[in-house]
Amino acid sequence: MAKPETPAAALRALQSIQAEFGADRAARKSALVRRLARARLPRARDVLALHESLLFLWAYADDEEVLEAVEGALAAFGARRDVRQFRAELEDSGVAGTEIVYRFYAEMAKWLAAHWPSALSIDWDLVEDEARLSRLLPFCVLPAEAACMEELVFSTRDWIDRLRGPDETDATFLVRRLERLPLPPALHEHLYQELGLWLRLAPAPDSPARTTSRLPEAISGPRVFQAGPLRRARPDLAAEARRPPRSVRALSRAEGAAVIDLARVAMVTRSRDLDAFSYGDPDDVRLVEHEDGLAFAVVGVLPERRLLFEAVYAFLTLKNGVPIGYVLNSALYGSAEIAYNVFETFRGGEAAHVYGRVVATLVALFGVDSFTVYPYQLGDDNEEAIASGAWWFYQKLGFRPKAPGALRTMRRELAAQKRDPAHRSSRATLCELARENVYLHLGDARDDVIGVTPYGDAGLAVADLMAARFGSDRERAEAACCAEAAELCGGVDLTDWSASERGAWRRYAPLIVALPGVRRWSAAERRALAEIARAKGGRRESDFVRKFDQHRRLRAAVLELTRGV
Repeated sequence: MAKPETPAAALRALQSIQAEFGADRAARKSALVRRLARARLPRARDVLALHESLLFLWAYADDEEVLEAVEGALAAFGARRDVRQFRAELEDSGVAGTEIVYRFYAEMAKWLAAHWPSALSIDWDLVEDEARLSRLLPFCVLPAEAACMEELVFSTRDWIDRLRGPDETDATFLVRRLERLPLPPALHEHLYQELGLWLRLAPAPDSPARTTSRLPEAISGPRVFQAGPLRRARPDLAAEARRPPRSVRALSRAEGAAVIDLARVAMVTRSRDLDAFSYGDPDDVRLVEHEDGLAFAVVGVLPERRLLFEAVYAFLTLKNGVPIGYVLNSALYGSAEIAYNVFETFRGGEAAHVYGRVVATLVALFGVDSFTVYPYQLGDDNEEAIASGAWWFYQKLGFRPKAPGALRTMRRELAAQKRDPAHRSSRATLCELARENVYLHLGDARDDVIGVTPYGDAGLAVADLMAARFGSDRERAEAACCAEAAELCGGVDLTDWSASERGAWRRYAPLIVALPGVRRWSAAERRALAEIARAKGGRRESDFVRKFDQHRRLRAAVLELTRGV
């Protein structure tokens, strides 16, 4: 009689066929998943490997039977004996039942303290500047409490334990008190970051875990099972751009909030923090759906967090509602700067195909025809990208550097590959190539794109004008510019504008006043400036991009400002 398959052997078998599809494979996967759900694995790395295989199959399930087995195994994963046994080794894995330790930014810390107040604590062994925290603490309490702090010698940790409420942890107390300091939001965030606080999130009911993190089917739509092989071929990005998404669906505020929470969980459980998700606007979330259960939850940022020029959106990449990666995108001047990330679990899947659908999504939402990838994505100060050969991933998709030195290196490497198909670029060569942006133009090549033109330098021209006219009195500068810009734009009446739109007007007015030759524009062109500023504070920042890009004189004037600087 044959010996029963050991858990380790069953795991290896599952890993070997998880990305293969067909009727025989589906039955075998179901049997292996059910076998492993009952088994105890001997090492922490085996537990993690099983977890990742289950997540992959959750996104790419063959059929209902596989899905049922996988969902059962994931639902009980945090209670597994081997998870409890290896809990310390699985720290920061994002697996249910394990702890997460990370130096979260202020907004993410606030969100965690609001949702899991009893599970969040300060990791005092990792606090970077306890003396700074000690000096700040008196400002977080009442004067009558602060009076004794100079007289009584307690450690900062002891003081916080004494000051916090019976139902608060040290982290929850501190995060809440810092949030209430009478400071502008940006200064509060800077102050919080300077403290260097490392927070520990213990497992709690419904606390963040990759194990069960999925968009509800009511939002994501019906599941699509994986019937055929994964698409691993390199896409033609020009053809992908011409093939629009199946649908672009605006989500309700409640649905948008659920998407943002899911995106935050995806970051927290992978030791990441992304401002565009932390400051996501639930009123500006759309679900862009493609074929075979692939979708992007497109999240805009809150109006008060928007940049003066580029519109920043973050996409949570979903396969059947399961997060498999994310995209950070900036758009303006008919161009987009893309930061593309596939979570490690899914890197053996359809990365290039999904990238093609990213391009199609950007064309549909922003009308862009040029794309930029910046150095970090290529491997500059990013060992993960160097190890994965990210530079050649983009080169084979059609991206090219503009810098002469990088072009020469690329041509040298291509010639070496032609002579010897086994040639691989050295680490030093990849690092050299990764120092420069790469670009893809679906239309004519041009230089007025993100990554080439420093639009932000226009702010220096505005600063020079404000300094010359108003000196240190920037409050008078804002009021005067708002009035002057309103007159320039034909008499702007802000009565029916929202608070966010009025805030955008205050930010944009100094730029309008500084635009070269603006008084010589037609009345219609100047009136359009007001609508562009209003759109910056409107519901969808993508509307701003469309309006800005259609205003030829504004585009040219901003470029002239940057050249002047």
